[in-house]
Amino acid sequence: MNNLFYTIIVLICLSACSSNSREKLEFDEQQMLDYTVEKVIASLSSMSCGDSLPRNIYSGQTDWNLVGINDWCSGFWPGILWYAYEESKNPDILASAQGFTEPLGGVLEVPVDNHDLGFMLYSSYGNGFRLTGNPAYQDVILTSADSLATLYNSKVGTILSWPSMREKMNWPHNTIIDNMINLELLFWASKNGGSQHLYDIAVKHAETCMTTLIRPDYSTYHVAVFDTIDGHFIKGVTHQGYADNSMWARGQSWGIYGYTMAYRETGDERFLDLATKLADRFLERLPEDGIPYWDFDDPKIPDAPKDASAACVAASALLELSSFMDNENLKAGYKNAAIKMLSILSTDAYLANGKNQAFLMHSTGHYPNGSEIDASIIYADYYYIEALTRLKKINAGKRLH
Repeated sequence: MNNLFYTIIVLICLSACSSNSREKLEFDEQQMLDYTVEKVIASLSSMSCGDSLPRNIYSGQTDWNLVGINDWCSGFWPGILWYAYEESKNPDILASAQGFTEPLGGVLEVPVDNHDLGFMLYSSYGNGFRLTGNPAYQDVILTSADSLATLYNSKVGTILSWPSMREKMNWPHNTIIDNMINLELLFWASKNGGSQHLYDIAVKHAETCMTTLIRPDYSTYHVAVFDTIDGHFIKGVTHQGYADNSMWARGQSWGIYGYTMAYRETGDERFLDLATKLADRFLERLPEDGIPYWDFDDPKIPDAPKDASAACVAASALLELSSFMDNENLKAGYKNAAIKMLSILSTDAYLANGKNQAFLMHSTGHYPNGSEIDASIIYADYYYIEALTRLKKINAGKRLH
């Protein structure tokens, strides 16, 4: 499919929002940011700073289920607190952001065994450094980038995602689409005191995934499996999606986010082109109500569970992607697509309101494993508040980074 076709598809997908793709959609991001800050303050009233952090809330529960610092989701709650502090300038939220961030440094006290250091430490320490300039935070980020780089295989050209899967699944070297997000840690470190080697690893990883994790129709595999002898690509499979050849919703959103970020950090037009094609594929396949099911190809649709987290990640990514568009129709189109998703997420159908401590409901974590199905999940909240923050900055004419 050529670029013209994808441009047309985007504009068609947005027709429900606006008869003119450059029309400004009405959405009060300030009201929703106020909502997130209020929810954060309410949650903090029943929490103590430390090494137990929110992960999920299941149906019928009101309070967050907590995990330790080595859980891959541990950085999202501190990240939410940093965004809430950025919005509110509330000193109590600042103290909590610091209090929940600092224990995560303990992640680096054990050998790195997966790729999630970006999720864990860049979401927390990275946002903390961005807002405070604390040099101790910078030290942790640089150390974590060096640790993540130890999982890089130069023969393959990617970072290893799950060492445990070598024997469990007979995947000699595996890389998942989620791993694109962790490259931001390497890019940042390479420009803030780290080595050029970190930048080179991030670029090579993104390049390798372009031809392995991305299918010809611009949907994504969840997992790429490689040989460790000569590094060749063996196959693409799924772990959290419906099937090896299906389009797992959150995986597609990770791809949009990751390649948009890779373009921001490199200026490489190949990454921008791919980000737009991944985005167009996502928008083309959205259901009529605008929020994806957990996997676009689940045969149980429309009786399959939704994944609000995929919408949150995609919305945040689309807002940044819109900022890189020279074509005004495409710029407005991607922005409006993000606003449409945020508008739907900001209704009673998805807002937790007083039902539980989270911002949102109806996310799906690992459907094949039967875990976190139709739940409130911390990373949905993280990318929701990030998307709202980005939209506010865009509307104010401010830089996103």
